Amino acid sequence: MSSEKSEVGQDMNPTTNATKPESIPPSSADNVVMVDQSPSSLTPPSTAAQSLSINSQPPPSSTPQLSVEERFRIIRSVGEECIQEDELLNLLTHKPQPVCYDGFEPSGRMHIAQGVMKTINVNKLTSAGCRVKIWIADWFAQLNNKMGGDLKKIKIVGQYLIEIWKAVGMDLNGNVEFLWSSDEINSRASEYWPLVMDVARRNKLPRIMRCCQIMGRSEQEELSAAQILYPCMQCADIFFLKADICQLGMDQRKVNVLAREYCDDIKRKNKPIILSHHMLPGLQQGQEKMSKSDPSSSIFMEDEEAEVNVKIKKAYCPPKIVEGNPCLEYIKYIIFPWFNEFKVERSAENGGDKTFKNFEELVSDYERGELHPADLKPALSRALNKILQPVRDHFTNDAKAKDLLKRVKVFVAYSFICCILVGCLSSGVLR
Repeated sequence: MSSEKSEVGQDMNPTTNATKPESIPPSSADNVVMVDQSPSSLTPPSTAAQSLSINSQPPPSSTPQLSVEERFRIIRSVGEECIQEDELLNLLTHKPQPVCYDGFEPSGRMHIAQGVMKTINVNKLTSAGCRVKIWIADWFAQLNNKMGGDLKKIKIVGQYLIEIWKAVGMDLNGNVEFLWSSDEINSRASEYWPLVMDVARRNKLPRIMRCCQIMGRSEQEELSAAQILYPCMQCADIFFLKADICQLGMDQRKVNVLAREYCDDIKRKNKPIILSHHMLPGLQQGQEKMSKSDPSSSIFMEDEEAEVNVKIKKAYCPPKIVEGNPCLEYIKYIIFPWFNEFKVERSAENGGDKTFKNFEELVSDYERGELHPADLKPALSRALNKILQPVRDHFTNDAKAKDLLKRVKVFVAYSFICCILVGCLSSGVLR
């Protein structure tokens, strides 16, 4: 299957309030989180999947009129990869308000990629007329043994994550839905489970095991039966949610491709379009992605200002080297999309203050040594702290949010201790 890659666009304003661009109104803590629990007719798996037609007409959207080409440009800028661009253009030509699906396991504290990058991407999609369904995969977290498989804890973590998106500026005014997988599946079980069974029936076990990356697992790991079921369910989610576009990270690509292959099996013409966003690396050298189990590898959404400063100060940032430089990745994928510029404050003898208007200009200076890490890092810390301050304020001033964060930190600490003990027992350190 062919695919086309391009760099992520940097031209859309993502968010709001005093530290953010002003083109989109700030989201309110009082926004209603919409959950669609309407009953569905009983249909066999292939019929349910076939019903996802690009010709179905949603209610009129209040989005300002954009041309199809403008909408395509905005939506395409979200993805590092798009499968396929011609299908996306065709979808936008025929469907004014396509459905985008994103999902996450409530598995612990939220790092900045999940918090800020998702907000940037969701706000781009809604600005281009999309309806975004965010799948709170609580049952999936339980299958993957997150929070020790305790569903009550997982749900609390999910509520905490929603509070962060509300605080950071995700546009929740009408076109974003948070759907809890346990509630939705239970309410429409007769539609969901036949889809899961059909996906499982049509695929061999090795093909399903190749999707284990979506759970943060490898094919070599000893997997539980529940973890084998997981990819079949995630593939079925796409059709269950009637998604036109799968907007997930590059690490979820394999299961999204599985969904397109399933369309071939059932002779469905309109396949879900895969829009895979970039994965931010960890802050230390050689870390391909951020890890919640390694606090030094990422910035968390409610980190204090001093914590952010220390983490960025210790981050890998070799002079004149762009490739594999996590600080530059943060600037490219977070700071420029958020502020449309990057401000560096420095002494006159070091070149004086400078505001970069695009990433290419910054890279040029950095590669020539005209911008040093000692000046870049403090500027990056200041920009990140401006983005995160509304989140800190929310978790300090809102009683519900404050309690959720306290409980999540306890859960995470307990899980970390349990992991250490299990590791010690398996290695024979504790007998």
